[in-house]
Amino acid sequence: MNDDLAALSARIDRTNELLQRMLAEVAKTPSTHAIFVDAGYLYAAAGRLVAGTEDRRAFDLDAEGLIDALIDTARTIFADSRLLRVYWYDGARRRIHTAEQQSIAELPDVKVRLGNLNSNNQQKGVDSLIRSDLESLARHRAISDAALLGGDEDLVSAVEAAQGYGARVHLWGIEAPEGRNQAEPLLWEVDSQRTFDLDFFKPYVSRRAAPAYETTAGRPTREDVRFVGAQIAAKWLAARGRDTLVELLPGHPYLPGSVDQDLLVEAESLLQYSLRGHADLRRALRDGFWDHLQTQY
Repeated sequence: MNDDLAALSARIDRTNELLQRMLAEVAKTPSTHAIFVDAGYLYAAAGRLVAGTEDRRAFDLDAEGLIDALIDTARTIFADSRLLRVYWYDGARRRIHTAEQQSIAELPDVKVRLGNLNSNNQQKGVDSLIRSDLESLARHRAISDAALLGGDEDLVSAVEAAQGYGARVHLWGIEAPEGRNQAEPLLWEVDSQRTFDLDFFKPYVSRRAAPAYETTAGRPTREDVRFVGAQIAAKWLAARGRDTLVELLPGHPYLPGSVDQDLLVEAESLLQYSLRGHADLRRALRDGFWDHLQTQY
């Protein structure tokens, strides 16, 4: 009997020793956090707050500076935690990166994830991407805290999924000039809330000057505009890669709406002339773009 008690006592001591070692290892392992940004919410809410409009074409966003500010905020809140990365969720036609999205994807510690953008410029599939990432990272214990910048009620299931695996979810929002820009059910589910005000966003959002709508003075020729179209195609090939632009070829002579808009904005910047209301010049711009693109394939 004494031998049995001694053996049992030894096993208990051994178990306690193993538990103490495990707790010591857990204590030495730093916690990890990640930042999840719903870019659709960000552009709409920050644009409305600073520039008075949700139209992305009407203002510029210094994404790199803003992301650095969000990382610094997280570093202050989660003082004993390390950053895994920033996840940036946005929509794009046929999931082809715009020039702006490409530049964001190239930033350190940033992962761009794209949903689709429909004909009404509405994001599709972004919420499911957020849920998938949140749930997966929480399930694999890759994060202990998630800072979620968003406001859609559809994100409630993402929050619940992450919390189900033990992660804490902290909702970040943007001050609304009036009313509220985050769904109440989302506010109810999260572990904490924080709202960024006008002063926080002012350095990173600037309204674009309204373009001058010239009529005849200084009007570029069709060949000038055609050349600019080819020039932009060459620039995009170098920046976005051949694989990205080759996907446009089956749609010739039409460009997806978001791509056509990017082409127009960049051309107007190079020409210092508005092409709005000049259908012939816009056709010349697209012709130049397609001409260069087709010579490369």
